[in-house]
Amino acid sequence: MKRKLIIITLFLSYFLMVGYVGKLEPKEVYRVYISGKSIGLIESKEELDAYIDKEQQNIKNKYEVPKVYAPEELVIKKELTYNENIMSIEKIYNKIKDMAPFTIDGYQITINKTDDKNSADTQKIYCLDKNIFKEAANKTVKSFVTSEDYDNFKDHKEIRIDDTGKRVENIYIKNKITIKKTRIPVSKTIYTSVEDLSKYLLFGTTEPQAQYTVKDGDTISDVAFNNKISNEEFLIANPNFKDANALLYSGQVVTLGIIKPQFSVVEEDHVVVREEKKYTTETRYDNNKRVGYSETVQAGVNGENRLTQKIQKINGETVSVVTVATEVLKNPINEIVIRGGNANSYGDPSSGYGSVVPTKGEWGWPASCSTISSGFGYRWGVLHDGTDIAGCGYKSNIYAAQAGTVTISSSKAVNGQYIVIDHHNGYFTMYAHLCVGCRYVQAGDNVAKGQVIAGMGQTGAATGVHLHFAIWRGSPYSRGSQALNAMAFY
Repeated sequence: MKRKLIIITLFLSYFLMVGYVGKLEPKEVYRVYISGKSIGLIESKEELDAYIDKEQQNIKNKYEVPKVYAPEELVIKKELTYNENIMSIEKIYNKIKDMAPFTIDGYQITINKTDDKNSADTQKIYCLDKNIFKEAANKTVKSFVTSEDYDNFKDHKEIRIDDTGKRVENIYIKNKITIKKTRIPVSKTIYTSVEDLSKYLLFGTTEPQAQYTVKDGDTISDVAFNNKISNEEFLIANPNFKDANALLYSGQVVTLGIIKPQFSVVEEDHVVVREEKKYTTETRYDNNKRVGYSETVQAGVNGENRLTQKIQKINGETVSVVTVATEVLKNPINEIVIRGGNANSYGDPSSGYGSVVPTKGEWGWPASCSTISSGFGYRWGVLHDGTDIAGCGYKSNIYAAQAGTVTISSSKAVNGQYIVIDHHNGYFTMYAHLCVGCRYVQAGDNVAKGQVIAGMGQTGAATGVHLHFAIWRGSPYSRGSQALNAMAFY
């Protein structure tokens, strides 16, 4: 009897256990993660996707897109569980919307911030249609290249150059740019129009640019300089003006945007120009004449050359001028000046020479060529305090613009190798970006007008071989000193 009871008990225990285990069938569910953190289980991934799309009608309307997707931080993984604690789609949705932004289909444009295509320093721009970026980029390129040049280059039009002229050989964006289709979080700035993206690519912002109301007597150059922008920047921000000589009228409202391009537009030109060959001054000393005596016995006459040059511009700014051929059309005639005293007394501060402020036309040209690659004025909100002269060639002669005493013959990061001359009349001249080993005078040396003092180079913050020539009232960068437009003296 006892044995029979044990068997019955075991049978019932087995029956109950099998029946209970039969009810513990594993269930296929989906675990939802946000940024690696589990936020619950759901029964259907498809239902969640559909619910998100249904609930986010405002996003659809804003961006005019057909579908809204889950956040990029959201991950859903299938798993088997005996746990019956399954969350509703609505509850899990409410958790998601407070934790991460939803996404829509679009394009991510990655632009290398530097010209180095291998640089990891990048920025990302988002737009709904890749054609929005392509059109905006095209519009930005046209801000720096004239319509005629752009169309001629695009259409491969052959430009024939006889006496003088220009042919655009290449136009391209220097930065590496990649475009890929992706899902964009709606928390990002998403460009939906060519106009907005063009503004950002040109100015670095979509905020409204400052404006100015023209007053009587204003010129484009005056308005630009007084508001710390260049003429070129003014024309880019106000494309209705053809050039800096266009007339303004009182009450007219103009834009004063400081250009901050998001990529580098390169234009490479083949140019043939006629250029004056500046005459040099030959100084002869007569000890029978008093110190300070000066007589011009032969007037100087400029010559003329025809130059063939390769010019590179980046965002409208000339960064390199290379003269590949020179044809002499007329040789210059040097000026000959007789001065009293001797070479040692000339330029000596104690002699009194130089105490008179030199006027326009009395300054000697500081280089062996006269192509101005960049003038005095503001560049993107920063004053370019000199005149850049290029195309003469590496190590070509640099001349003292006036007699004086060398106060600096040294180097530093921005100027590179440079020289400063005190002309003992309140004026100083500076010659920067000289080649290494090409400073032929030292601090304390007295120099004559037209004396070779250095060789042209590309040291310091220089993008190409050129001379940065500056005239200052007072020692350069000293307290109370002032940079002047050197070209006002020629």
